[in-house]
Amino acid sequence: MQRIQTDIFIAGGGIAGMIAALSFASLGKKVFCVDPAAPITERGAPNADMRSTAFLQPSKELLGEIGLWERLTPFAAPLQVMRIVDAGGEKPEPRIESEFDASEISEEPFGWNYPNWLLRRECLAMMDESENITFKAGVAAEKILTRSEFAQISLSNGEVIQAKLLVAADGRNSQIRKAVGIDVKTIRYGQKALAFTVTHPIPHKNVSTEIHRSGGPFTLVPLPDHDGRPASAIVWMERAPETLRLQQLSVNEFESAMNERSCAILGPLSLNSPRTIWPIISQYAKSMYSERTALIAEAAHVVPPIGAQGLNMSLGDIRELYKLTKASPETLGSPQMLTKYHKARHPEIRVRIIGIDTLNRASMVSARPLRDMRAIGLNVIYGFAPVRKALMKAGLGVKL
Repeated sequence: MQRIQTDIFIAGGGIAGMIAALSFASLGKKVFCVDPAAPITERGAPNADMRSTAFLQPSKELLGEIGLWERLTPFAAPLQVMRIVDAGGEKPEPRIESEFDASEISEEPFGWNYPNWLLRRECLAMMDESENITFKAGVAAEKILTRSEFAQISLSNGEVIQAKLLVAADGRNSQIRKAVGIDVKTIRYGQKALAFTVTHPIPHKNVSTEIHRSGGPFTLVPLPDHDGRPASAIVWMERAPETLRLQQLSVNEFESAMNERSCAILGPLSLNSPRTIWPIISQYAKSMYSERTALIAEAAHVVPPIGAQGLNMSLGDIRELYKLTKASPETLGSPQMLTKYHKARHPEIRVRIIGIDTLNRASMVSARPLRDMRAIGLNVIYGFAPVRKALMKAGLGVKL
């Protein structure tokens, strides 16, 4: 049986998997990447991912080094201000508003927002241009065998790949993670999230807004204008039965519900995309590695969509593997390299999951006295400048 030799095999061709492939390829490494499904790269296509991703400041350096940043710049919606609104009173209307302005800590915005379908389009186009990347959609990794010198992966199309490093980027239900015997800790909230996009009459002015009432945050994230109108991506988190009910409403009924929930912050919102639904959990792998294997992205950690942490944590994984490979290419996939990777990433991931879990539980409270306590706490914490600046830096991943 012929075995195809490569430096790195990546299971999973989502946004994180593709950025990982581009990162390793930029170092001259041969990369073989597969995904059971083809990336959906058009906004109006069935099952298109209508979520958006904000690349926070620390991600810019890596994306710049690998050549992706320049490609994405024309499509960016900067995030200059992050606004927190508590609307937990008797009526769904703002009662406390706090703003975090990036100018307090930096000359740059907090981050830059992009639709997920567009990120897939640009990453895929760049991968197609790379001589170091082989990408096969509609192909799955079916059998894994690891040895001290290599990982061997049998594919659904009959091919067998041998790689110095196997990267699991195959999502929260990672088959690679299960195959190498790494356990996970999972926290379930009974929540789901609706993701969709809207247009509105009031410009967002590069302000991302989280509105807290009950069930979870309602988050509006700036997008570039759509058909000449200001546009935003929305993630609306609620308890699962309510989310399913909202998804089934007619467009008119849904727009009425979302306009009430948005407190008219940007004026009347008009739905301009399908409504996709996503389960909300927190989860982390108990180890970031096994023999010749590194876990990244949702194979390693999952968090609720709060504070733009999800994919930026994934980019933190990729950045660390990139740095280790660049510094010592001869140790690719070795126990030495993978131990360093685990020690660099696992403690930070655990801390971030605890923080996001706390914020999510606070946002979910429905009892009026608890919502009042949340409002008081937000007002005290965000109103104290040193604490506010420390929280902004922590959110960006800046060491305090």
